Amino acid sequence: MTTFKSRLQGDLTAAIKERDELRSATLRMALAAITTEEVAGKTARELSDDEVRKVLAREAKKRREAAEAFEKGGRAESAERERAEGAVLADYLPRQLTDEELAVLVDEAVAEARAQGAEGPRAMGAVMKAVNPRVDGRAEGGRVAAAVKRALAG
Repeated sequence: MTTFKSRLQGDLTAAIKERDELRSATLRMALAAITTEEVAGKTARELSDDEVRKVLAREAKKRREAAEAFEKGGRAESAERERAEGAVLADYLPRQLTDEELAVLVDEAVAEARAQGAEGPRAMGAVMKAVNPRVDGRAEGGRVAAAVKRALAG
């Protein structure tokens, strides 16, 4: 078993013992998503720590989107619950890049792409290819793409 997954299971056990309903429910949901990912496909497999983090990042994104939808629907209590679950998941994810840190990484990638002859909006693919490994799960793809578009337009 991966060390990250075993950490989640240990934290779930501790949360249950402490009667922390929010944390235990969120960790159960996360572990269920990890298990679903492990058994998806033709054969069951063990996820690596990076793959487990990607599943958690996907679950955190679902919580943010659900919170926004609940907020728009006038269900503030449900939105607050989703945000709280997202905060629990955020404890297990790498710190997200600030807009300024992301802009610096994007600017470097744009400069590299221009040095290789890529200009304007057509350079989007080259810049995304260069910046994604540097971001490595510390910013959502949509945020990165928006920052790249701004940098290429400017």
